[in-house]
Formats: sequence, C-alpha cells, structure tokens
Amino acid sequence: MSQNPATSVIDAASVDAAINSRMSVRAFLPDPVPRATIEHLLRLAARSPSGTNTQPWKVYVLQGASRDGLVEKVCAAHDALRADPSLAAVYKEEYDYYPEKWVSPYIDRRRENGWSLYGLLGITKGDKDKMHAQHQRNFRLFDAPVGLMFTLDRIMGRGSLVDYGMFLQTIMVAARGHGLHTCPQAAWNGFAKIILPHIGAGENEMLVCGMALGYADPNDRVNGFHTPRETVESFTRWLE
Repeated sequence: MSQNPATSVIDAASVDAAINSRMSVRAFLPDPVPRATIEHLLRLAARSPSGTNTQPWKVYVLQGASRDGLVEKVCAAHDALRADPSLAAVYKEEYDYYPEKWVSPYIDRRRENGWSLYGLLGITKGDKDKMHAQHQRNFRLFDAPVGLMFTLDRIMGRGSLVDYGMFLQTIMVAARGHGLHTCPQAAWNGFAKIILPHIGAGENEMLVCGMALGYADPNDRVNGFHTPRETVESFTRWLE
C-alpha cells in the first residue's frame, strides 16, 4: 500500500459513493462474510489516525456459536430488565454516550429519527411490546452473521474516543467497497458486564460499542429508512 503523499485517488467517485451509501442497516441476510474480507477491512481501518499514533482500538469478531451465545445472553438480560426496571442499576453504560439533559436541536433530531423509523415499521406511540421487540433487534445484530465488539483500555483519555470514531468510520466505509453494510450500535454498552467476559476482554478494558456487519437484505422495508442530514450551510462558518 502506497503512503506517498503525492499518490492520487484515481476513482474519486467510488470513494464518494462509499461514503454516501453508508447507512445503518437494520436487516441483514444470513450469508456468511469470509474471514479474509473481515481481516482486510480491519487492516484498512488500522490506517486510521490516532493521537501520537496510540492506536487505542481492540476488536473482537463474533461469528457462529460465539455470536449466537452472546445474542442469547443479552436478549435474556434485555427481557429481564423490562420485567424488573430496577436492574438498570446493574446494566449501566461505563461512559455517557448521550447527554443527561436533552436540548434542541439534538432532541428534535432524535425524536424525528425514532418516530420516522417506528412509523415505517407501523409501531405506534405507546405500543411498548413492539418497541421492546424492535429495540431487541439490536441485540440480535439485526440478523447479521458478524458482530464486532470494540474495547478501549480504561487508562486512555477521552481523546481516544475521537480516534475510535475515525477507526469505526473507516471500517464502515471500507465495507461498502466489498458490497457489505454495517450498523454501529451503542445499544450494547449497557450490557458490558455480560459482553466483556463473553469475549474474553481484560479487566482493564471498557466497551466502546458494537457493530453488525454483513450483506443488507434489499427486500426488508426497514432498509428503506434513510436519515436526513443538515446542510453544510447550517453547520459551517466561513472565516476570512
């Protein structure tokens, strides 16, 4: 792989297409993903930037029995949490992914995202059974054959989460070049006490997030859901 700064990207349109076609897929086909392909994606992601080249990422790839076993454990815990909300004290995220207090415009975008998805799926406000079932689709990896779990050494600072974001994005964009799709999932974080022992993570590691990887089911309506994006003008200020 050339790392010459003078190297040109010949097919810029394909790079743009990979970025623009990345989406959070919520229904996958059961088709297996070759190990060589997964290794290739991770090898590309290893080129992601990190502060002073710390490369803080650690990846656990779950397929077959290891994948199915984790799905079974976490789905059972998710059901138990619904039956006994006091278990929320046990199943707690190690770091705050979302704010403690929501304000506009972020709460507005969150609500639009949630109700647009539920509307597409025919889930009405107050239908707790269907909401629970849909939320649990996260813990079934949306039927993807590959689950990725990402951890970080607790000794690292918050800046390493910035590094991690670039690493995750590289995996997701690279996956598009191989006809694959992904869904990054913070939903797993609350069940780290189950996940970390299952994957064999060390006591010094914390769960950053999970990710589903596989081939998208083109016939499932949920994959017709595309989230809107703000315009460049709305989030950019030009200074001259």
